[in-house]
Amino acid sequence: MPTFNLPFVLSVAGAVLASAAIAYIYVWPALRALSRFDALRLLAAFHAFRFLGMSFLVTGFVSPELNTDFASRVGWGDFIAAILALLSMAALSWRWSIAIPVVWIFNVWGTLDLLNAYYMGATQLRDPGLMAAGIYVPALYVPLLFVSHVLIFLLLLNVKPAEQAR
Repeated sequence: MPTFNLPFVLSVAGAVLASAAIAYIYVWPALRALSRFDALRLLAAFHAFRFLGMSFLVTGFVSPELNTDFASRVGWGDFIAAILALLSMAALSWRWSIAIPVVWIFNVWGTLDLLNAYYMGATQLRDPGLMAAGIYVPALYVPLLFVSHVLIFLLLLNVKPAEQAR
C-alpha cells in the first residue's frame, strides 16, 4: 500500500480548491460571454504550455533518483497534450469542421494524462521531493490544468442551439 505525503496531498488539494473557486467566480462567467469556439480556444491556449512536463526529462531539473519511467510518461504525456492543444487552437481558429472532435480528443487525452500522472505519482513516487524544482508542476500547475479541463468539458457538453448554427 502506498504511503502518502500529507503536506503534499494537502497542498495539491488546496490548489485544486483555489483553482475551482477562481474558475467559478471569475473565469466561467467570462468564458460564457464568449462564443463557444473562442472560449474553447482560450482554454486550449493555456494547455499549449504543457511542454513544461518535458522538464522532468531535463538533467538536473529533478533528482537523478526520480523514477525514469514516471518522468518519461509525465514528460511525453504532457508533450502530446500540448501538441493536441495547439492543434485544437488551430482547428478552432480556422473553424475547421472537425474542430469540436479535435477538442474532445485533446480534452480526453489531457484529462486522462493528468489523472494517470497523479496515480503514478501516488503509487510509484516514494518522495515528492525527488521532483526537486519540478515540485510546482503537480502542486500548482496541474490543479489549474485539471480545472480548465473541467471547464472545457462543460463547454463541450453545453451546446446552445444558436451556436450550433454558426
